[in-house]
Amino acid sequence: MCKNMFKSGCLVRTVHVILTWLTTLVLFLHNTDLRKCQERGDLFQPVLFSSVVLLSVLLYFTVSLMDPGFVLSDSDTKATSVYSNEELEKMIPQDHSSLKQRRCGYCFLMQPMRAKHCKMCKRCVRRFDHHCPWIDNCVGERNHKWFLLYLCVQFVALSWGLQASWSGVVFAPTWQQWFTQNGLLLGAFALTAVFSVVVLLLLCIHIYLASVNTTTWEFMSRHRIVYLKHCDSEENPFDRGVICNLWDFCCVCGTVAWERIYIRHTNGNV
Repeated sequence: MCKNMFKSGCLVRTVHVILTWLTTLVLFLHNTDLRKCQERGDLFQPVLFSSVVLLSVLLYFTVSLMDPGFVLSDSDTKATSVYSNEELEKMIPQDHSSLKQRRCGYCFLMQPMRAKHCKMCKRCVRRFDHHCPWIDNCVGERNHKWFLLYLCVQFVALSWGLQASWSGVVFAPTWQQWFTQNGLLLGAFALTAVFSVVVLLLLCIHIYLASVNTTTWEFMSRHRIVYLKHCDSEENPFDRGVICNLWDFCCVCGTVAWERIYIRHTNGNV
């Protein structure tokens, strides 16, 4: 039962919610800046902080539970592709004739370009980035922008919590009394500090990936990816410039036919 519970992601999500609200409770129960504002009757900061925390939890569940861009069927793949398989094969230069849609060796569906099978989800995901164990879901074409937004809000909440927890630390005449009075706050400080560093690193990485229109999978495994093996180490066939990349990443909704962009780039270099 516990194994099924963890596999379904319930345990991970429950731990996330418990840690989030326990840390928030500790900040309001001790003499932190948030508690001092509340006692003075100035509710702006406490309400704003609670709203940011709540928003981070809502975004967490949004990213965790939404469809990351699963490939549903062969007909779904063909319906969202600009060209048929035969047209694609004819348009790709002969030097790269092996770059064609192939069937997944696990689920046997036709994989569009930039899709990859996730062994954890047991599904093929469009524009696959990575499988995140903390959200127990893949990050792909449909939820990557929401994942980045979640990281932004989460970092704001963690940074604020880090400052608030440190503001509540009080001095005591002995080390034993100091640890007794500040034990929970120190725990909250350590927890928010660790997660702040992790989230900041992830945030910087994914902003960079979005700015150059690549994914974690493509960045780490380009030497094994068929449509990238022939490219130079600095070349990215999907890169349209930082501004266009970020605009497409943040504002374009729906499925993208990456074959079309790839063919344009390849033909332009031939």
